[in-house]
This record gives sequence, C-alpha cells and structure tokens, in this order.
Amino acid sequence: MLTTKQIEKISKAMGDMNRLKILNYISDSGGCGECSGIQEVVDLAQPSISHHVKILVDAGLIDDEKDGRNHKYSINRTQLNDYIKALENLKY
Repeated sequence: MLTTKQIEKISKAMGDMNRLKILNYISDSGGCGECSGIQEVVDLAQPSISHHVKILVDAGLIDDEKDGRNHKYSINRTQLNDYIKALENLKY
C-alpha cells in the first residue's frame, strides 16, 4: 500500500506532458525503452530528458538499468498498479 506522500510524488511525476509521453513510449515499446527512443518522442535536449526520467525513477514509475553507456528503462508495473488501486480507493 502506498503512503499519501508516495501518491503525491507519483501524481506530480505524471502531471507533465513530457513525462506522460515518456511513459507511453516505454509502454508502447513492450515495457522497455532506451534513451535514444525517448529523444524521438519528446522534442527536448538530453539534459531535459534526463531530468524528466529522474523524476519518473524517483517516483518509482520506471526502473533504470545501465548497460554500458546506455540506459534501458522499464515500467515498474507494481508501483503503477498500486497507484491505480490507491486512486480507485479514494473516497469522494
């Protein structure tokens, strides 16, 4: 179960169009994407892409695996599913 702080962090991470595009790219790539592919999806310089990826990693939405000089990113399905369940359980 996620804490309210974790829910807030994930919500903030998902509150940016570029980060949503990155998540969609990784998802459309079978759940695993590379930095070069992200550059094709978002029209940003490399430092900006790194910034957005770091926010997604810090929120636990994606995992970063280093392969030499390359980075491979995968969606953390457990964290994403826990987030969705937390939203479904919100009382309104």
